[in-house]
Amino acid sequence: MSDQEGKKEQKINIEVDENTAQGVYSNLAIINHSLSEFILDFITIMPGAPKAKVRSRIILTPEHAKRFQKALSENIQRFENAHGEIDSKEQPPIPINFGPTGEA
Repeated sequence: MSDQEGKKEQKINIEVDENTAQGVYSNLAIINHSLSEFILDFITIMPGAPKAKVRSRIILTPEHAKRFQKALSENIQRFENAHGEIDSKEQPPIPINFGPTGEA
């Protein structure tokens, strides 16, 4: 019997509460790391605003960060296979210049 045959498939029931299901929009991510963890800060920068706040922080072990990178790469590839290549523009300088601010 192979290792694959000997293993039972484990199912995980994952629940998402209503607030989490809404998600958080982010147009900037900052990634830092130490020997034991990767820290991903997701930020929303608004046009004309002098500062921005971290909206969500995810902390991963190096092993999970590598699995996350692989899973994200695979999903981007599937997306591009279905919808065409994602247009990757040059990364804008920080702070991002959104152009003139509007007035009411």
